[in-house]
This record gives sequence, structure tokens and C-alpha cells, in this order.
Amino acid sequence: MSESAQPSAVFSSATLERFAFEVAKYPADQKPSAVIACLSIVQQEQGYVSAETEKGVADYLGMPPIAVHEVTTFYNMYNQRPVGRFKINVCTNLPCQLRDGQRALEHLCRKLGIEQGGTTADGLITLQQSECLGACADAPVLLVNDRTMCSFMSHERLDALVDVLHSQPDESR
Repeated sequence: MSESAQPSAVFSSATLERFAFEVAKYPADQKPSAVIACLSIVQQEQGYVSAETEKGVADYLGMPPIAVHEVTTFYNMYNQRPVGRFKINVCTNLPCQLRDGQRALEHLCRKLGIEQGGTTADGLITLQQSECLGACADAPVLLVNDRTMCSFMSHERLDALVDVLHSQPDESR
């Protein structure tokens, strides 16, 4: 780590402990192998991975900042800016396109009053298109908060999903 690198200034001691736990899973000379785990920790704790936290992860792991940025931008599970409480990724890859994936995305844009990539005015929902989610036979499919897969999403099922998300209590208040 360089003299100017101060990951402790970017991360809490609890975060650094979590990083250390992940790094310990790899041989000492392969510390950068924990980059995905460390970025996931940042995402869980802060909601997104900023340029500052990318640099902090790079400094902590002793790797070039561009290498961390390449990982952050390759995987759509990493938010590079704040997103809504619910992030919906709609698959628009070719098999899903052939089974109305693009129409599902367009329907959600209209229903939510936002463009693809946007967040509703109340900050509740961010809507993104996604590459393959690995459930082509269940198209159209979408992923909520990088964890919950929803399949066979007709317009009626999309409307019901939005209604359910709007009815979820906000546990952060």
C-alpha cells in the first residue's frame, strides 16, 4: 500500500475487519482475489460503490484502482451511484427479447414514470436493463435487489410487483 493510501479513512474498522476476513481466505500473495467480496461489502454497507471506495478497496488490496473499477463496471450488481430502495433489473438479452423482455421494461418505465436507468421521484425504485439472468425459459425475467428472481412477468404480474414494492414498510425510518 502506498504512503498516501489510507483505506481506514474511507472505511470503518468494522468494514476493514470484514475485508480482512475475506482476504484471509486466499494465499497471502493473492490478496486481490478478494476484490469481489470487498466490493460486495461496500455495496451492502453503503448502497453503492463510489470512486472513492473503489480507490480504498484498491489501496487495501494493493492493486491498481483501474483494476477495481473494471470489476465494478463489469458486473451490474454493483451500483456506481445511489439507487432506489428497490433496484429492478429486467433482462433484455435476445432470448428474453424474443419473449417480451423489452416490452416488460418499457411497461415498467411507463408505469413508474421513469426512463430506463432512472429512479422514481420518491427514491423507491430504480429500473435498469440487464444482460442474461440465466433463466431464459422463464422469460421475461427480472431481478429485484440483485437477489430475488421473478419469472414469467406479464404486464399484470409487473403491476402486482410494483404494488407489493410500494406497500413494503421502510425499515430505515
